[in-house]
Parts: sequence; C-alpha cells; structure tokens
Amino acid sequence: MFDTQALAIPQDLVHELGDEPLFDARTVTRVRAAFADITSVDGGGERLVGHFYAALFADRPDYRLLFPPNMEAQTGKLLTVLRFVVDSLTDPDPMLDFLAQLGRDHRKYGLDRRHYDAAHAALLTAVSSSLVTLLWSPTVEAAWRRVADVVTGTMSDAADAEELPAVWHATGVGHERRLDDVAIVRLEADGPVPFAAGQYVSVQVPQRPRLWRYLSVAIPPNPYGQLEFHVRRVSGGWVSPAIVGETAVGDRWSIGAPLGGLHVDRSSDRDVLMIGSGTGIAPLRAQVMEMAMRGTNPRVHLFVGGTYPRDCYDLETLWQLSLSNPWLTVVPVSEEADDPWWHTAPPVELPPGMHRPLTGPIGKVVASFGSWADRTIQISGSPSMIKTTIYALRGAGTPPEIIQHDPLI
Repeated sequence: MFDTQALAIPQDLVHELGDEPLFDARTVTRVRAAFADITSVDGGGERLVGHFYAALFADRPDYRLLFPPNMEAQTGKLLTVLRFVVDSLTDPDPMLDFLAQLGRDHRKYGLDRRHYDAAHAALLTAVSSSLVTLLWSPTVEAAWRRVADVVTGTMSDAADAEELPAVWHATGVGHERRLDDVAIVRLEADGPVPFAAGQYVSVQVPQRPRLWRYLSVAIPPNPYGQLEFHVRRVSGGWVSPAIVGETAVGDRWSIGAPLGGLHVDRSSDRDVLMIGSGTGIAPLRAQVMEMAMRGTNPRVHLFVGGTYPRDCYDLETLWQLSLSNPWLTVVPVSEEADDPWWHTAPPVELPPGMHRPLTGPIGKVVASFGSWADRTIQISGSPSMIKTTIYALRGAGTPPEIIQHDPLI
C-alpha cells in the first residue's frame, strides 16, 4: 500500500528497517500497555491530548497562535494519529509513510525543528500525566521516547527534505449544490498540484481562515491544476457548512501537501473491490477515472452507498464510466429503501441498466457476497462506516492484510 523507498525518513532508521525491527517487542508492549491504560477510562484519550497541548503551550505560549481558536477538531485529529501510531508499531512502514506525508503537510504552518522538539517533550509529559494505573517508570519512558523520536524525526526530516511548495493556491471556478447537504466544488490551482488519484489534501477556505480541513480529490491529477471536491455539510461543523453554503466562484483556497495511500497496485494480478459511502466515493471515483485512461485494468466492483438512495448522488457519472469500461461494475446501496420527505433535492434517478439497488448497511451488504479474499479492498467514508465495514468483512472471513483505508482523520 505504501512505497517506503520514496520516503524522507531519518537516516538512523534506514538501517533498522533493513536489519532489525524498528521497535523491539518490549517497546511495543510497554507503549501499547500505557496507551491502553490511558484510554481505559472514558475520555482518557481526550485527556491525553489535552495534557499534550497544555504542556506545549505552557512551555511555548507563542505556539498557541499556530492553532485555531477552537481546538475540538484538532484534538480529534491528534488522538487519531496517536492511535494509528500505536496500532502500527509492529508494521511500521505504513506509519512511516503517513508521518512523512504529515510532516510535508505541516510545512503550511511554518514549522521547523524547534516545534518538533517541543512536541517531543510535550508528548512525554502528556503520557506521564495521563496514566491511570501504570507507573511512569524508566522503562516506560524509554519506550515512549523511542516512539516520540521516530514520530518527530520522521516528520521533521521529511519536511526538511521536501523541495515542493508548502502550500498551493487555487481559485474557485464552480460550485454545484448537488443535494441539500452536499456540494461539488471545482477549482483551478495556480499550478499543478502533485497529488495522486486516491489521495486527499488539507484545504483552507477564505470564509474560515486558520481552519484547515482534509478533503479527498474527486478527479485524477491533470496538467491544468484542476481540482474537484465533494463536501457534505456536517451539522455543527465549522468549515463544511461554509463550503456547502457560502463558497463562490472566485474564492481563493489554500491547498496543503497531498496525503493518503489509497491506490490500485498495477503490478498485482488481483482484482479490486471498492466500497465508498457518501462523499467518501471521491478518492475511489478519482482512481476509476484515471484507470479509464489506460488500456488494461483489473476488474473493479465499486459499491456506492449512503443512508438514503439520494446519498448515491453521483451514480450518473459512475454509470457512464462503467458503460465504456467493461472492467467496472457499479452497485448502489442504501441503508433505507426510501428518501426522507423533508429533503428538497430531487431524488437520484437510477440510470437504466444499472445493477438493482441493494438495501442495508453497506458493510453487511458487501460481506453477504462472501469474503472477497481474491481481491484487494479499499474502503472510504466516515470513520464509523469504515470501522463497521471492516468488522463485517472480517466476519465474512476477509483477510485483514488485503484491506486498505486511510488513517481516520
């Protein structure tokens, strides 16, 4: 799923990746035991992140200006990253790839090694302050110090090695309200943005300065710098309501470095299963669009889901792709059979000849066809959708190593 040869990672780690495990068994055990102890109580993870930022800002009050006034979203993102790191200790290659991407992305904040050194110290303080029953012993400290070394070293080395711009700027050229709560935004960047089909980027919109949000690009890259984002309004959100309701042609957006590792391995002889829900179809859509430009492709089954039939808002585009590409099969799925009466957008028309709509939670529907063990599998959607879909597939016998999804940030 990830290409570790392309990473800018600390040189002292390269030898270890080839010879010995990056984290020995004792380090893994101690780090995971401490993290489990911290998160064993309700709100323990959030308390850990709170201690991190408290320690960081106590040591460097000026760093508070790097963050938005409301830290709620930031708290959730950092906790997700920490969970991903802890879960990846025995298979660190995806983690190193992600951290390198994250380091390149964080250049948009103007970070340098001083910031990473401060974050390193704050993380150790936060863990030691958040333990519930375990003691902050020298061995536990050494284990977490090792993890902090890898995390901050990988991010800062990748940022230092990157020669591309930290931020690209783009102009809004289209805003289509596809549903009451979904908008399609089209942009043209001042120059090509070097993302790959299946990746996502952080964006900052003029209506919400200093608030960055991650969005998947819904079309493959092209030399004209064109971008397309599918955005669902999140109730109570800070950024998505502004994008859906207030974006105008001519708006200037800022675009951060590409992130994510969803891709179709062309060197593999496996066919592909893609499962997308709501606007989570965007990175899958970009990939099948790019595949349509090639002569030879694996078979792709693309399940497109949502709560209501109306949530399969882009079926026409996907259906047209399938008509000219016989390797692509598109299957609509919705949890409910009918649309709610209170939505004003017209119902989604099912293209004639498309696979009949299936009803039920998308994970259970897909798993009802079997384990799909002969495929590589990509899942994209909300964190809860990804978790429940993985659970359903695992219950059907799907090997976990063939399932791809991005960190749930």
